[in-house]
Amino acid sequence: IPSKGWMPQHLVLRDAAQADSVVACCPLYLKGHSYGYSCVPFTPVPGPRLLVKPGPYKENITRALMQTLYQVAEGMNVSSLHLTFCTQEESMCMAGRAGGQYLHRTGIQYHFQNKGYSTFEAYLADLRQSKRKAERKRAREGGIHVSRLTGADLRPSHWDAFYEFYLDTSSRKWGTPYLTRDFFHRLGEAMPDQVVLVMAQQGGRYIAGALNMQGSHTLYGRNWGALGGGDAHKFLHFELCYYQAIEHAIAAGLDRVEAGAQGEHKIQRGYTPSLTHSCHYICNPDFRSIVENFLHRERAGVEFTMRELAMASPFREVPGLPHV
Repeated sequence: IPSKGWMPQHLVLRDAAQADSVVACCPLYLKGHSYGYSCVPFTPVPGPRLLVKPGPYKENITRALMQTLYQVAEGMNVSSLHLTFCTQEESMCMAGRAGGQYLHRTGIQYHFQNKGYSTFEAYLADLRQSKRKAERKRAREGGIHVSRLTGADLRPSHWDAFYEFYLDTSSRKWGTPYLTRDFFHRLGEAMPDQVVLVMAQQGGRYIAGALNMQGSHTLYGRNWGALGGGDAHKFLHFELCYYQAIEHAIAAGLDRVEAGAQGEHKIQRGYTPSLTHSCHYICNPDFRSIVENFLHRERAGVEFTMRELAMASPFREVPGLPHV
């Protein structure tokens, strides 16, 4: 999308000995400026970024893909190469390649981990001291009705209403509304069973909504918006984005809910800190050294923050901490 500052530059490796069959690929975009965001998927969801064909030569192919990425960055004379929200295995593997020139960065997101809860009430019973019931009650004050929509329940009118919420959030957060009204309609048509749209209605009109995407084992919270802005519906935000997502995940037997980046307030709603990983190659060696020094100090801060946040866990048993 040239007007948005990013152009497709996807990398594909083929095996000449097997009729040029694809053995690896990596979605890439050439970024024309530093504003905005570009990646696949177009959202901060952790997952594999290096797609390699399984088989006895997978490790060799992976090394070749990593080396090619490094060469492409150098050959295109760009300032840097970034693989964001990749797996820990990918980031650790890449950090040991290209002479250690790939830099590993860690961050924090907040995820709900389903410990085999049979009901939402069973989840509430696992909390130390619950104010969740009071918050859920406040969310329904004034005759507000909340519903979860998926599959055949989705209607064009739902997407039209949600698009207005999306625009409001983008405006208040100084963001760029990359997604169009047509996108949301197509999403509902193409993959309705993977959509979980939570909508709040009052006085016959929709006033707020939260969009989730359901995978095989995870529910991903993506977008939220409300008429009058999120501050006007504080408890409704908790209900639509956090509690409804947890309730759906438990009912659907999903392993976890990833509610997106930022927000220590999520901890008291049952979302515990989880490490994220990314890998970066900075072409200029002097600048790379400066960034590497910063990341070394930042990782120590992330590890400290993880331990501090674990002490604030609302659960009766503090979960184990991953190593940074």
